[in-house]
Amino acid sequence: MTDQTARSSNNARAQAESHYYAALDHVAEGHDEQAVEEYRQSLAADPTFTDALHGLSRALENLNRLDEAIASYGKVTALRKDHADAHFNAALALLTLGEYRRGFDEYEWRWRRTGMPAPKSRGRPLWRGEYPLQRKTILLHAEQGLGDTIQFARYVPLIAATGANVVLEVQAELKSLMGRLDGAAAVIARDDPPPPFDVHCPLGSLPLALQTELATVPAPIPYLKADAAQVAKWSARIGDLARPRIAITWSGNPSHDNDRNRSIAFSRLAPLFSALNRPPLAGEGSEGASSRHAVQGASFISIQRDVRSDDVAALAGASRVTHLGGELQDFSDTAAVLKLCDLVIAVDTAPTHLAGAMGRPVWVLLPFAPDWRWTLAGETTPWYPTARLFRQTAPGEWDGVVARIGAEFGRFMSTEP
Repeated sequence: MTDQTARSSNNARAQAESHYYAALDHVAEGHDEQAVEEYRQSLAADPTFTDALHGLSRALENLNRLDEAIASYGKVTALRKDHADAHFNAALALLTLGEYRRGFDEYEWRWRRTGMPAPKSRGRPLWRGEYPLQRKTILLHAEQGLGDTIQFARYVPLIAATGANVVLEVQAELKSLMGRLDGAAAVIARDDPPPPFDVHCPLGSLPLALQTELATVPAPIPYLKADAAQVAKWSARIGDLARPRIAITWSGNPSHDNDRNRSIAFSRLAPLFSALNRPPLAGEGSEGASSRHAVQGASFISIQRDVRSDDVAALAGASRVTHLGGELQDFSDTAAVLKLCDLVIAVDTAPTHLAGAMGRPVWVLLPFAPDWRWTLAGETTPWYPTARLFRQTAPGEWDGVVARIGAEFGRFMSTEP
């Protein structure tokens, strides 16, 4: 390589890196459109810069340009076949589009993505649907968040129906709740010693093992139930609150990769409470007045277990909200409260999955680029038939989502006893 060629190559790389870091700044500020342009400038200078190509793919995915994102991820893996992050993120895009066969196959790369700890050694073979399980004991184990565990627990009865003996390992907060799940011969908490087993499978690999397609998502709702004794306990606590009762939760795990987009401040829900208190509008007929009367009688119940410091004052000043989150010991408590409520309004977090798994009416506030299980469009999801989805029409546009929910209150409340 001549000195001139080397200088030219170094200049090209410097330009590529300059645009790449500018793109990262835009991403940090939530400006994905600008990030796309900077990534493209970076790649114009150096088409083999895989970090820029992967960043471009992620930005396109954030903008719901999923076909473009999938094609871009394909270019990354063409350059680096073992690029686990590109494989995994392509899986999320494919799943969002409903391409479950390809998506769940790529989803197996999750174990090798950046920051993922090495899978715990189980000492027995991994099973992913390769052979029948009659008379074998399989350990099905939680591997991701609480919501993922709740979502994929629906497969336990299906595995048991094949003749397998199922041991289910879950997070401690879910052990009591999952003890009432059909099909599990034993339910243990993480780090509890399991009984002897022949094979194991992570819960997130069960859709692949059972060859789930979008049209064949198993939804035997309800597959999770509240404990009668817990329901009686919580009925004594909230049974006198006016009906209908509306459970609310507005933020999830702050360490989640997408927390910035999927969680909201409690104060953003304030229009829901004030809307219920407004007098009838001019010209609002007897039907509207009747609906308004029903809405004014509603009770809001906070099931938010971890209240962030920025939300404490606003929650304390919300006179229409009964806060129970600090009293909920585990998800058996949450399930009992949900059983006593008529509607759940929630962002994408674990209680949302629980409400769906219990068959409770749940209205879900979704960011512009939703998690894959909520698909890309429409008001429904095959995973939870009783869920109704309220989507942002632009990134960060929560006010419109809350306004649309508020507009639906009258209709819903007027149908409640």
